[in-house]
Amino acid sequence: MALTATVFNFDIDLTDTDRGCYETLALRVAQHPSESDEYLIARVLAYCLEYAEGIAFSSGVSSPDDPTLSVRDLTGTILLWVEIGLPDPARLHKASKAAQRVAIYTHKDPGQWLRQIAGERIHRAEAIGLFEFDRTFVAALVSRLTRRMALSLSIADGHILIAIGDDVVESDITRRALMQGGS
Repeated sequence: MALTATVFNFDIDLTDTDRGCYETLALRVAQHPSESDEYLIARVLAYCLEYAEGIAFSSGVSSPDDPTLSVRDLTGTILLWVEIGLPDPARLHKASKAAQRVAIYTHKDPGQWLRQIAGERIHRAEAIGLFEFDRTFVAALVSRLTRRMALSLSIADGHILIAIGDDVVESDITRRALMQGGS
């Protein structure tokens, strides 16, 4: 018997003073059985941090060539391509050629990965944003994860604060460079 996805409902009051974005989001997010809770949390956080009109999750494992998150214009052109985790350099090269902007959000330590991709050919690598979530921050959110969550998420000066009921979890968002030029 095939395992099915688990659906999570997130009601999020988003206040992003860095971008002047103030929204109330109702997200239904499917978690594939192969997806860790940390990955799910990173996907939801990336959605909020990149929120713009038209942002969408991919269809998941059924469409492996699509970005994890994207924003497209009315012609279908990809304005934003978002990856979660530590993607393959060839995928980043493709993404950077296909989209106006590429961002990576990771819940893992990217140090070794950055050393491994240092010599790889990645189009416009210097323009790709790599954002690292602190692992204790992600773990704290995972420990509070339920199938239906209401939370307030505030971003100011690269600092994220999440209120879930009476609990508050906060962290800085670390931006790192891919440490190379592109082709």
